[in-house]
Amino acid sequence: MDDDGIISIVEEPSADITYTYADYLTWKFEERMELFRGKIFKMAAPTATHQIVCGNLHLIIGNYLKGRQCKVFFAPFDIRLPVQNRKKDDEITTVVQPDLCIVCDPNKIEARGVIGAPDFVVEILSPGNSRKEIKLKHELYEEAGVGEYWVVNPVEENIIIYRLNEQGRLEVYKIVTSGDIVALRALPELKIDIQDIFDH
Repeated sequence: MDDDGIISIVEEPSADITYTYADYLTWKFEERMELFRGKIFKMAAPTATHQIVCGNLHLIIGNYLKGRQCKVFFAPFDIRLPVQNRKKDDEITTVVQPDLCIVCDPNKIEARGVIGAPDFVVEILSPGNSRKEIKLKHELYEEAGVGEYWVVNPVEENIIIYRLNEQGRLEVYKIVTSGDIVALRALPELKIDIQDIFDH
């Protein structure tokens, strides 16, 4: 946004500029983008395995949530993570598209996506994920106060489960693999067989 309050259309993102959600809304890029603290990250196209795993998890959770207040969303779907209650479009500098998330507070759900921390977030690793991206997302989800965060490895068929502790840190809760059964912190009655997530 320029000094006159006019949103400018960006042809190619610059590493020298801190962008906001207001800028993000004007972009016409062919690639999917995320905004990490005002910096643009291009998203890699998902693999077939990635989509199968995401679809399996969405079906398991989605079927359970029918008729319940919590809602499940999957990418592409914008999650805006405001800092210090700064919720205006030109104040928000982080917009992510997790592979899957659960939101139980209906006040966070808007027509354009979700504003605020989801209760549960899933990121599925793919060859396009960089270590920097994975580290940054962990920091962003922790900073926002996401209650539970899963990093799913579809190749090794395991999941690292992080949960927010009393100090506000996302720490490793457990690592699970095929044969394990786990419940979500937000949905303790739902028992998920990890094998069902990785089934082709």
